[in-house]
Amino acid sequence: MDFDITDEQQLIRSEIRDLCGEFGDDYWRERGLNHEYPESVFETFAEHGWCGLTIPEAYGDQGYGVQEAALVQQEIARSGAAMAGTSITAHHTFSSEPLVALGDEAHKERYLPKVATGNVQVCTGVTEPNAGTDISRIETTAERDDEAGVYLVSGQKIWTSKAQEADVIMLLARTKPREEADRFGGLTLFFTDFHRDQAGVDVTEIPKAGRGASDSNEVWFDEYDIPIEDRIGEEGEGFRYLLRFANTERIALAANAVGIGQAALQKAAAYADDRVVFGNEIGSYQGIQHPLADSWSKLEQDELMARKAAWLSDNDRDCGAEANAVKL
Repeated sequence: MDFDITDEQQLIRSEIRDLCGEFGDDYWRERGLNHEYPESVFETFAEHGWCGLTIPEAYGDQGYGVQEAALVQQEIARSGAAMAGTSITAHHTFSSEPLVALGDEAHKERYLPKVATGNVQVCTGVTEPNAGTDISRIETTAERDDEAGVYLVSGQKIWTSKAQEADVIMLLARTKPREEADRFGGLTLFFTDFHRDQAGVDVTEIPKAGRGASDSNEVWFDEYDIPIEDRIGEEGEGFRYLLRFANTERIALAANAVGIGQAALQKAAAYADDRVVFGNEIGSYQGIQHPLADSWSKLEQDELMARKAAWLSDNDRDCGAEANAVKL
């Protein structure tokens, strides 16, 4: 097994580091304190073609796999941007995955080119306050109106990142009551326009102590209409489709965490070389050296496991256990 990244992946890593180098710690500190969305970062990544890097070339992007997407997320986090930075492009890459894999041609043509170029911002509506991680208990409903050619969506989503900026949403809703379907049946997935100012939708930002540069939101729907043609795949198969998104998202979150850890370790090691106590740099003491070495060792293991999970996903191998393990 080859543990080295390819020459192309190394070029990707180098370019992402250069792009992120334009936005230092002061930039992210200011955006976080002011709760200001980093529009310039998104525009920079869009200009250089990194918004939807897993979207196939036929729809305007580069057709890379989960390995490359995770590498990009890791490098953004490693730059010091952490999860405020990775939230900027992650939804474009991973929320579009079910549409890429399972959408019909017309549906792909409507949205993927705009996602690839960064002409639209993407958010994800899955989590609900009364369901949490038990997706089978989501309560948001989508009632089909064949005469009008739409689904009418009503319910609440929570922790919807970027809903203040998003133009498009990947949304999971219940088209059949839980008691009438099997545990994960009756769920349907949509990829559709998100009109924040339209009747039938209300978005409220959630105050939080950290990651101020990336907004988190509660979203209420009240008979919000979604065209039937914006459904992904078959009605009632949404949970199965969502698994494609969930596993790649877990791998991406693991890559984020590795990048954050690498940034922290780099800053800690630099400080240990610079800080002088009792006439010596504190990095000369084993009490400092050992925990830094232990952290480096664990990060190396985590990175290899994340790369394995991404490789399995790209090669159409079962990666569920590995994706969950690396997120842990």
